[in-house]
Amino acid sequence: QLISLRLHYSQSFSLKSLFPQSVLPDLKITTIKQDPYTMSKGSQLEGYCMDLLSELAKKLGFEYNVHLVKDGSYGRQDESGAWNGMVGEVVRGEADLAIAPLTLTAAREKAVGMTKPFMQTGISILLRKDIAEEAGFFEFLTPFSVETWVGILTAYLGTAICIWVVARLSPFEWSQPQTEENHFTFSHSLWFTAGALTLQGAGPHPKALSGRIVCCTWWLFGLVLLACYFSNLNTSQVSGSNQLMVKGFEDLVNQQRIEYGTLSGSSTLAFFKNSNNPTYRRIYEHMNTAKSFVSSMDEGVRRAKEGNFAFIGESVSLDLAVARHCELVRVHEVICMRGYSIAGTLGSPMLKNLSVAILQLSEAGELAYLRSKWWASSCVADPAKASALQPHSLKGIFLVLAMGLGLGLLLAILELTAKSRSRAGDQRKSCCTVLSEELSQRLRTNNTDHEKRSQETTDKDKA
Repeated sequence: QLISLRLHYSQSFSLKSLFPQSVLPDLKITTIKQDPYTMSKGSQLEGYCMDLLSELAKKLGFEYNVHLVKDGSYGRQDESGAWNGMVGEVVRGEADLAIAPLTLTAAREKAVGMTKPFMQTGISILLRKDIAEEAGFFEFLTPFSVETWVGILTAYLGTAICIWVVARLSPFEWSQPQTEENHFTFSHSLWFTAGALTLQGAGPHPKALSGRIVCCTWWLFGLVLLACYFSNLNTSQVSGSNQLMVKGFEDLVNQQRIEYGTLSGSSTLAFFKNSNNPTYRRIYEHMNTAKSFVSSMDEGVRRAKEGNFAFIGESVSLDLAVARHCELVRVHEVICMRGYSIAGTLGSPMLKNLSVAILQLSEAGELAYLRSKWWASSCVADPAKASALQPHSLKGIFLVLAMGLGLGLLLAILELTAKSRSRAGDQRKSCCTVLSEELSQRLRTNNTDHEKRSQETTDKDKA
């Protein structure tokens, strides 16, 4: 029987434990109209806060009556210390609870009791998507990453060297090294490879099978490379409008093209006004000088949609605007993280139970479900900005090029070996001896030979 009494006591977590059933009053709840927290639907109210209130009532077992705040304000303290809005109604006893996107602040905490936050928010910036940053001088290099450009340069030099070596090794390309001049010098190989990469071509072309294999592989590499480059460049240009010129508050205060402002009399304005951060102080001084305040959230969203205006506000409210208006976007930077709480009479025992119930709803995923329900977006997601191609994205074509270069070198060596075997039979020497002589003669620098041939030509002209 004692265990049964203890079990009954542990399960009696509700506001009914605070009041006898016969005298449990209906709680007077004050709220304010703001989409999607509280909205009118006929004679009823709906929205995130109404769903949250319903879940709390089910969990704690209380009944309630909801009314809209008379002066349409959240709650601000005037010079005499009196509070208006929902906070004022709770202070004066006209309401037991205030449920709305009511920011938890130190000043409000002194006047009323506040529960654990049911939603986390911060301060961010709302802009049009088409406010883009200017392209840099080297924007044409962005389709490929730095590593990819280094790989392309390495492939270019490697192919040029390979063409030069193959043209010297293959007897079908250079049959008589003693008397003929090799047209495929290293400088010409560099020029030929560059012309092939830009689809221009530069003669003369290789005659040997080994050289043609190397060139065909390089042509294929260049064709795929150019296709990837222009495709990624076009995607980068199309999605360039999504690159915001203002990425945070530092960018906002250091530019003069876009006007910016926030909601008049809001906690957001109070944050900038009371901040000691130089950047935030400059933002407040600019807004105060330009009188760029807006009277409502709807006005701020409207001005942001018109362009050249950045609206500073609560991040969750800005997320809703982004979900409803597809031409808007919120910057990633969020400052001054804080929460939305339910306000009650200072010292009320209800607040503890409400805080625990809010934590239970959060742990059960109910708060996340309500957020996804009321912040649902009908916008079609924009294609993501094309990122620079990394080397691993083109590893297949680099592999094909390496295989082609290797095959070309192997064929050039086989061609030279076949000629050496034929000459070895005629000269009655070993194939290895003839092959080593050929390699030595073909791969050494031929400046001396050129000088000799030039001298012989000069002597013949004199004769």
